[in-house]
Amino acid sequence: MARPSHAKENLIKAAHDLIWENSYGSTSVDDICERAEVRKGSFYHFFESKSHLTIATIETAWAEHLPRLNEVFSPLVPPLERFSRYCEAMLAHQEERRAITGHVCGCPLSSLGSEVGTRDELIRAKVAEIFAHHLRFYESAICDAAREGLIDGSDAAFKAATLQTYIQGACTHARVLNDLHPLRFLNRAILTILGAFNSSAERAA
Repeated sequence: MARPSHAKENLIKAAHDLIWENSYGSTSVDDICERAEVRKGSFYHFFESKSHLTIATIETAWAEHLPRLNEVFSPLVPPLERFSRYCEAMLAHQEERRAITGHVCGCPLSSLGSEVGTRDELIRAKVAEIFAHHLRFYESAICDAAREGLIDGSDAAFKAATLQTYIQGACTHARVLNDLHPLRFLNRAILTILGAFNSSAERAA
C-alpha cells in the first residue's frame, strides 16, 4: 500500500514560515520546495502559482488560529480580560517565533499585505478578509464592556478599527526594531484607547 503523501501540507507550512520569516519577494518556489522537501513538479500539481499557494497558507493559518480566538474572545470571558488574554497569546507566539528564527517576525498578515497588496489583488483581498474577522471579535468585546459599564461604547466599530490599526502598527514596529518591547505594553495601550482607565477612575470617584 502506498504511503500517504503530505506534500501539499508541507508546501503550505514551508511557504508560511519562509514568507513570514523573510518576505514574499525573497521567497522563491525553489526555496519553498527545498524547505518542504517536495519536487517542483509536485508544487505545480497542487498550486497554480506562488500567489495561490500563499492564499492557501493564509486560509490554513486562519483555520488553525480561529479556535484559539473563539476561546480568548468567548462571551464567558470578562470583556476587557479578552484583550488581556489576546495580548498575552500574541506576545507568547512572537517569543516562540523569535526563539526559532532569531528575530521578531511581527504579524505575517501585515507584513505580507503591505509588501504585495498593491501588486496582487488576490492576496490583498484575503488579508483584508482576515482583518475583518478580527474586527468582529474586537467590536463584540467592546460592546460587551460597554454594556457592563466598563467603557464608553459609543461608536464601537470605530474603536475596534482604531485598535486594529494600533495592534498591527505595534507588530510592525516590533519587527522593524527586532524588539518585543512594543508588544509588552500592548494591553495597557488597548485599555487606554478604550478609555478603561478613565472609566475606572470615574466609578471610584
